[in-house]
Amino acid sequence: MPFAARLAAATLTVASLTALPLTFATSTAAAATPAVKISYVYFDSPGADKGGNTSLNAEYVRITNTTGTARSLKGWTLRDRSNHVYTFPAFTLKARATVIVHTGKGTATSAHRYYNKSWYVWNNTGDTAYLRDSRGKTMHTCAWTTSKTGTKSC
Repeated sequence: MPFAARLAAATLTVASLTALPLTFATSTAAAATPAVKISYVYFDSPGADKGGNTSLNAEYVRITNTTGTARSLKGWTLRDRSNHVYTFPAFTLKARATVIVHTGKGTATSAHRYYNKSWYVWNNTGDTAYLRDSRGKTMHTCAWTTSKTGTKSC
């Protein structure tokens, strides 16, 4: 068959395209990324665990808004397996921003929040951080066992 004839046979018209069933694949990885997630945990602060506020505040969880839209975290909780709970007051996490929740005491800002604990929350030998929305639905978790770095990227 000459080239022109093959080309004509292969050419689809707009009318013939509308009759075709179309399917679209979605990325499972993209769909699985939560809007707000635990992105990093520093569960074993440097040095000996003596309970000083500097050491307590070096133990923290970073929470990230993965979207281009600000998200209200009012009433959301961050907790561990032993049920140490931090509850967000009226708080909005800006688009693509992070907030760090420290174990110790401090003055809350848009970038730093504090459990106001006088002892450590996160177990160095293994634990799980749970981020739950204001209805109590688990939005994201991050689990670890002991590691040489004392950190976990989630």
